[in-house]
Amino acid sequence: MKAALFGKRIDNTNIGRLILFVNNLKEYRHFEFCYHISFYNLIKEFSQELPQGGLFTSHEDLPEDVDIFLSLGGDGTFLESLTMVRDREIPIAGINFGRLGFLTTACVQENNQWIEKLISGDYAVEERALLHLCKDELPTDFYPYAMNEITIQRLNPSMLEIEISIDGHPLPKYWADGILVATATGSTAYSLSIGGPIVTPDSSVLIIAPISPHNLNVRPLVVPDSSVVEISFQGRYPKALLTVDNRSLELGAGEKLVISKGLFPIKSISINNNFIAALNQKLLWGEDKRNIQ
Repeated sequence: MKAALFGKRIDNTNIGRLILFVNNLKEYRHFEFCYHISFYNLIKEFSQELPQGGLFTSHEDLPEDVDIFLSLGGDGTFLESLTMVRDREIPIAGINFGRLGFLTTACVQENNQWIEKLISGDYAVEERALLHLCKDELPTDFYPYAMNEITIQRLNPSMLEIEISIDGHPLPKYWADGILVATATGSTAYSLSIGGPIVTPDSSVLIIAPISPHNLNVRPLVVPDSSVVEISFQGRYPKALLTVDNRSLELGAGEKLVISKGLFPIKSISINNNFIAALNQKLLWGEDKRNIQ
């Protein structure tokens, strides 16, 4: 089995856990490694204990024989892993070296029984739907897929006048600081912080939610993920910020975005993961002294 290791940052507080994790993997025979080059160089600043392996820089030179992609960090690292794996159907395992982590559920401790499950294939693979962005003159190096959300946000104090249609049917204009279209997976990310609904990751829906709306009668909207969402904006300032997960660029007034479900899903490895349990643990769902037995 060959594993690709990818991360964005490492420090003295978790380098020990990282080395422990890699050494645990080393104990299994016929296990090969390849490292994202910037992550490899970063780790080498702290430790020389990594097993040898190949290097890759992007999706273009990610080895063809990679069986599993290990995302070491938080949810932001997992989202960037999408730009490496793309449509290769390589399952991604999120190993949590971050903070909250809905996508990175496995944590490295002294006793890591889940690693044996990872090596033996004793895990579930969840297919998470993606969003696809279509826009005229999109930069060729800008990956147009998102796992969590796509947003338009203001760049100056003036609000945006946002026009949206769903399958060709226009909605009333949104007057807001921005607009968000999220997947079911993204319901616990930015969408949650602006008052969007929580939906289970296997739900076949899209969430459309305004960011700081200036209308009291505007609410988040849930539509089937077969919907095609078209968005454009006007405003006193002719530019806004377009974000696709953790990537961004400027968007001009009047430019049209077409957002739809991606042609392929991303495969996420789930080890002892339960979405409802994660809500209880990470968001303190139902935290109420009346619920304490």
